[in-house]
Amino acid sequence: MNIAANPIIEADQTVYLKDYQKPSFLVDSIHLDIQVYDEHSQVDAVLELTRQTDGDLVLLGRDLELKSVVLNGQQLSQEQYTLDAEQLVIRNAPNQIKLETSVIIHPESNTQLEGLYQAASDLFVTQNEPEGFRKITFYPDRPDVLSVFTTRVEADKKYPVLLANGNLIEAGEAGEGRHYTIWQDPTKKPAYLFACVIGDLAVLKDRYVTSEGRDVALEIYAEEKDIPKCHIAMEALKHSMRWDEEHYGRPYDLDNYMIVATSAFNMGAMENKGLNIFNTSCVLADEEYTTDAAIMRVQSVIAHEYFHNWTGNRITCRDWFQLCLKEGLTVFRDQSFSEDLQSAAVQRIDDVAVLKAHQFPEDSGPLSHPPRPDHFVEINNFYTATVYEKGAEINRMMATLLGKEKFRKGTDEYFERHDGQAVTVEDWVAALTAGSGVDLSNFLTWYNQPGTPKLEAEGHYDVAAQTYTLNFKQSLKAHPKYPNLKAVPIPVALALFDAATGEQLVLNSDSLFENAVKDGVYLFDQDQASIVFSGLSTKPVVSLLRNFSAPVNLEFNYTDEELAFLIQYETNGFNQWQATQTLLERILLNGHDAHIYIQAIKNTLPDLVAQDPLLASRLFDVPSEGYLGSRIDTDYEPVKIQEQRNALIEKLARELGEFCKDTYLALDPDLQKEFSQAMGVRALKNIMLSMMARQGDETAFELAYQQYEATANMSERLGALRVLVWNDAPQAEAALHDFYQRFKDEALSLDQWFTLQAAHPCATTETIQYLTSHADYDLGVPNRIRSVSGGLNANPVNTWSFGVDHFIGLAKYLDEKNPIVGSRLLQVLSRWYTLAEPQRSEVKAKLEALKPQVKSKNVSETLSSMLSI
Repeated sequence: MNIAANPIIEADQTVYLKDYQKPSFLVDSIHLDIQVYDEHSQVDAVLELTRQTDGDLVLLGRDLELKSVVLNGQQLSQEQYTLDAEQLVIRNAPNQIKLETSVIIHPESNTQLEGLYQAASDLFVTQNEPEGFRKITFYPDRPDVLSVFTTRVEADKKYPVLLANGNLIEAGEAGEGRHYTIWQDPTKKPAYLFACVIGDLAVLKDRYVTSEGRDVALEIYAEEKDIPKCHIAMEALKHSMRWDEEHYGRPYDLDNYMIVATSAFNMGAMENKGLNIFNTSCVLADEEYTTDAAIMRVQSVIAHEYFHNWTGNRITCRDWFQLCLKEGLTVFRDQSFSEDLQSAAVQRIDDVAVLKAHQFPEDSGPLSHPPRPDHFVEINNFYTATVYEKGAEINRMMATLLGKEKFRKGTDEYFERHDGQAVTVEDWVAALTAGSGVDLSNFLTWYNQPGTPKLEAEGHYDVAAQTYTLNFKQSLKAHPKYPNLKAVPIPVALALFDAATGEQLVLNSDSLFENAVKDGVYLFDQDQASIVFSGLSTKPVVSLLRNFSAPVNLEFNYTDEELAFLIQYETNGFNQWQATQTLLERILLNGHDAHIYIQAIKNTLPDLVAQDPLLASRLFDVPSEGYLGSRIDTDYEPVKIQEQRNALIEKLARELGEFCKDTYLALDPDLQKEFSQAMGVRALKNIMLSMMARQGDETAFELAYQQYEATANMSERLGALRVLVWNDAPQAEAALHDFYQRFKDEALSLDQWFTLQAAHPCATTETIQYLTSHADYDLGVPNRIRSVSGGLNANPVNTWSFGVDHFIGLAKYLDEKNPIVGSRLLQVLSRWYTLAEPQRSEVKAKLEALKPQVKSKNVSETLSSMLSI
């Protein structure tokens, strides 16, 4: 018996993109036999391999107990192969191989939630992206090895559900109270897309007929009590299938599509071919138990994982450095899908808000990296906002420049060229270029360098010449690992407005520019450039970067009055919001007068409330304390930012006066026919209630308690509870107790109960200790960990005081138990170096003290990067 010892891995084992080499062997087919028992599982694998290049046969494996190895019918002795903690190597292997291995694994004790693991007493699931399959069996576990999988799954009949990828080809009795199923996936795929599920689950069934006439069985598996919460996800799945056919010409290719929900899942969801495994937070949705935002997220994530069927599965990544290829493109696709579910402007606002809250700070700190990294120690650390959200923005820029018709031709070319292949970012850009006829090769620069570009723009009006000149300049903050940063192509969508009437001006032919494309988009791809608009009798107000046409930091010499003008007259909903954000940032960080903003809001709100309540609610988005902190590179004082932000919100609330109560009382989401419209009414109603509480209006608490008790909608209930709890209202304790009693058996709802208390602006060390010692707090469930940690991190004052010990303690504990989650939680502290003294030195000392106490590659690499600043 050979046992692979636990690996001891040094944090400096760096993998480089430049060192990529093709695998020595390809796997033509793999037959898996997975037998699950109470105290172990046995995995037998038969691999048919063909040599591709010179070299040894290297099979990757981790935490596997090797029972036997048979090569072309011959049992190998220990002298005929090399085995260590990470791989099984067979030297001088023949060109054609049939390799049979048998291993023992222990999913019942697998707390890292990778490979095959026990997610609940009655449920086993897999998570193999990026490198989990090597914890199931020995295999060339890399994305450029694609194979046809045939899987036999066997278990006790107490687990009636036995699933794997592809189509079910056989099921039967296995004796001694056991049974089996056999699945075959006809599409070649890499091992990271393999999945199997063994458990006791209920199922919601439906069907969908594709544009090609294929009748597809749709199944969502969950606990029996959660099946009623799967209907929204099922409708979203059918909508996604239809949307992908209509917008990209991509029909589904198997006879079934299955989704399984589990709470013990590190990710949001996983796109395994034909058998998606989802975190319950991304599949269960119901207005009584989940918020409107959560319902929107469920629909978006369902779409995201389905869209991966073509952008990620049928065409996959050559190596993990290309992760942004599949994720960036698929995020862009799911964002576009979500624009059809609600106001497109609000969807864009929400997407950019996430980008600015998470990716921009990442790009400006020690964890900064290109969307396509050129090196890593632990690939799990690169499932980041830069890879996903910034990757999506690069695709959006190219789609904007091409327009719908040419972008569709480009994607058609990509699917035709590369179906069934593992490819690179260069392959994607080359296909878009060939299909559209537009050279996009300069966009590779975006993929290959880190940092958020600063776009400086200056406008000048010449009265005599009646011209308006825009001067552009771009720059990037120096990066120690990337000394040769280049100018990137920046699509600048723009419009001009008449300053007297507020009307949008037509850009006449004599004012177009050399690099112009339709809809007023200027491609700025140099260090500096200027464009001139002529025939303007008065100085216009310019709207720049419309719809956030590029992920850059814009600096333009707007006056506060011009920003207020755009709040009132801008025809692009996103830029209307962006004008409020820019003006608010000036008020909060540079001490500008708040009166102009408040007056603009007063002028704008009445009409907007009637036209688009959801967009109206977004105009109350005051930049978060966390985002404001990310804009300060030195001597950051969280308490000061908090005080300034609170003072502004309270001033706005007082100035709005009776408008808040009148609006609150007039709003009725039950009168709305569409979910998106009702969602907007609920969002605005909750904001008005919060503003009333800020005014000191005691009736706000009575109205909040009435709303809490009368509603059956979670957004309304939670909005009312937040007003009561965060303002320490007399009714708060009773409402909080009632919420717990109502939802203590509903995990996702109970997560909200934890988050709401952890996010209390006046939360204390005792608050967090109470929550983390609560009987329902479980360090084995990532969702529950995040419910407290995410709430705590909503308040930087708390994060940077008692929260530091909380996050360091979690990283230390999870370093062995679940290093993926441990690493991500530690990243909350990545901008420690911006703090004012003495906090900066105090936090640094604690991070330094953690360094010798952690061993995993995940946490060690993150910590080393954070301390390298």
